[in-house]
Amino acid sequence: MQTTLNWIAHKFSEKPELLKANQAAMKAGAHFAETLETIVSTYKVSKVHAQPGKYRQINGNASTAWGFIRASQAANLPLFLGSYQITPASDILHELSKYKEFGVKTFQAEDEIAAICASIGAGLAGSLAITTSSGPGIALKGEAMGLAVSYEMPLVIVNVQRGGPSTGLPTKTEQSDLFQALYGRSGDSPLIIVAASRPNDCFHMAYEASRLALEHMTPVMLLTDGYVANGSEPWKIPNVDIEYANIKHKMLKPESVDKENWSWIKRDPDTLVRDWAIPCMEGLEHRIGGLEKDYDTGNISYDPENHQKMCETRQKKVEKAANNIPLQELEGAESGDLLVISWGGTYGSVEMAVRTLQKESKKISLIHLRYINPMPKNIANIIKNFKKVIVPELNMGQMVHVINAKFACEALSYTKVEGLPFKISELKEVFKNTLEEA
Repeated sequence: MQTTLNWIAHKFSEKPELLKANQAAMKAGAHFAETLETIVSTYKVSKVHAQPGKYRQINGNASTAWGFIRASQAANLPLFLGSYQITPASDILHELSKYKEFGVKTFQAEDEIAAICASIGAGLAGSLAITTSSGPGIALKGEAMGLAVSYEMPLVIVNVQRGGPSTGLPTKTEQSDLFQALYGRSGDSPLIIVAASRPNDCFHMAYEASRLALEHMTPVMLLTDGYVANGSEPWKIPNVDIEYANIKHKMLKPESVDKENWSWIKRDPDTLVRDWAIPCMEGLEHRIGGLEKDYDTGNISYDPENHQKMCETRQKKVEKAANNIPLQELEGAESGDLLVISWGGTYGSVEMAVRTLQKESKKISLIHLRYINPMPKNIANIIKNFKKVIVPELNMGQMVHVINAKFACEALSYTKVEGLPFKISELKEVFKNTLEEA
């Protein structure tokens, strides 16, 4: 109000009568607003408590695109995106198409199958290969994802989840593609699976998905959702030269290889990862395809024992990636009455509900999963220190089945599939009731 009064004084400085009249009208209106009781609720937004640094506003899809750009720079590889337009993933394609100066190539294909197959070709030729879609499109990519698993090549598949099944609710959020990510391919086709928790976390998890794909020579699926993809928040711009410095991929340089003793199928004994030899590199030529390969030679093999060994090897290779991801962080006390396990875009509401109950002296803690397959190695030790476990998720109860299958902890489930995110108030009530039940 004082700013307005100063402006009035300047405006009518040479007309005292008009000045007094305008000042009186301004004060009367302000006092009327202050004493009016028809407004029931008022809100005061306090100053945010954030780490010092340079911030900008960012949404989830742009954050995802930028994470991939940084990963390609850290790996010193060109970035290729093969994509077909679909809500709510299309904006990643739109965003990446703006950055050709960073070595980004974007290809809008005629369908989902062509999109992922183009990305597989680009990956075999030496690019950081990405393909993006949502649940229905991921279903169409299933056979090609199995091909990439058979090739044992780096490929990142982004699934921006939406309401299903089929075309379902294209503009509404859901996280019901977890089983699809884990099992939605023919045969035993294990993928590394990671999930972003919020818009600015998409940058980090896109980078992580790329790093794991390149360092472990396997496809990786990054799960986001419509709420995260279209949501926005302040993002503290990282020092990428320090925090996202270098990805050590497995691509070979022909001049540094002992070609007489080299085999393209040879594996690192600790990680089971093979080399990344680009087809047609002089001295590194090899044949690759979707048929099963002999463990020792890479030739086509129908031998039953060899197929058993290859399936186990591909599975163990994914499991060994647990040595290359951080341990699970625990928000709250190390033991207590209730442990909440969340994943993906539910983090904001779940974290706020848990924090509110912690302030009420409830013995409740939270772990939010960003690495889903494999999971961090310390999760079993965390779970055993709590009397009850509950898993809130925006599906009919997929992660709770995974948790109970892996850890036999009799976790409880709270689910919703309304196309809307959880409310903090509803989660607080559910957690409180769970704590009070005998």
